[in-house]
Amino acid sequence: MSNDLLAEVVSAVPMPALMVDQTERIIAANTEAKTLLNQNIIGRHFATILRQPQVIEAMEQSLRTKGSATTRHLSNDGAQDTTFEVQFRYMNGVGAVSGGAVMATFQDVTHLEHASQMRRDFVANVSHELRTPLTALMGFIETLRGPARDDVAARDRFLGIMNEEANRMNRLVGDLLSLNRVESEERVRPKEQLELTGLLQSTLNSLRPLAEDASVELILNATQGPVSLIGDSDQLRQVFTNLIENGIKYGGSGGSVEVRVTSSERDTASRGPGVRVQIVDKGPGIDALHLPRLTERFYRADSHRSRQLGGTGLGLAIVKHIVNRHRGRLRVESDLGKGSVFTVILPR
Repeated sequence: MSNDLLAEVVSAVPMPALMVDQTERIIAANTEAKTLLNQNIIGRHFATILRQPQVIEAMEQSLRTKGSATTRHLSNDGAQDTTFEVQFRYMNGVGAVSGGAVMATFQDVTHLEHASQMRRDFVANVSHELRTPLTALMGFIETLRGPARDDVAARDRFLGIMNEEANRMNRLVGDLLSLNRVESEERVRPKEQLELTGLLQSTLNSLRPLAEDASVELILNATQGPVSLIGDSDQLRQVFTNLIENGIKYGGSGGSVEVRVTSSERDTASRGPGVRVQIVDKGPGIDALHLPRLTERFYRADSHRSRQLGGTGLGLAIVKHIVNRHRGRLRVESDLGKGSVFTVILPR
């Protein structure tokens, strides 16, 4: 096979690819490989281009054994670290004096690495969140079986703490199950016709005892009256319960949480008829550096306070997935000392 034809074959590969013959020099490379590695790689010794020990070793093995090999090539595209799976395959009858050559192809598996890292982080976070209350429970059980066995006052106090920790674990498990459910349903659009204003009023009524305990006034501002849309009433109730409850717990120091409902025939965000529900509080607000990460699993702007108030760190992640399922958008605006506004935009 001529060098020109070999170059055409390598150019046709739809991923970075290059060819190294028994002289250990690169005899062909497509545009993608030149972009990934270097524009001037033809004729160069492969070790000066590939550089990474595991890639050099795999290439040497494939040239030596005239067989195949697989390894990873790590790089950076200027915005993030990238990972490529490199496959080495030997071809007879090509290259210098037709002595054979190895084709190396680079498949971008960065997205798989990110997914794997997310799974590892998720497992680590869940383990940590469960271990904390579980450790407390085990400690108190040991104390109740020993030194505090006959101390009535200590026993009652410890049982109360154990009950709180057990409830915390139960909330976490419930939120994990809820998150799994909404993620599995995210691609399935809801089909139920519902009336949003009534759903919001019902949600506010269920949260009023919590608001009264916190001395927070709940206000519904829906001047346009009933608003109908297609959605999942249970999931939307979960969204607004979560956001309003957060407003009471974290922003209630301002004395009120207002729910504003506005609808239009041409919403700029939904690009058609839409409705906006804004949960507005006058609390301490959230530092701008936290806003882009608020919907990440287990991310907390104030970890200590969140745990004190029974937060699991999953609520806003659940909200995001439910809003996505409804083809809507979630926006967060906040200024320190001026409160926060969580806006849910839904198509009608």
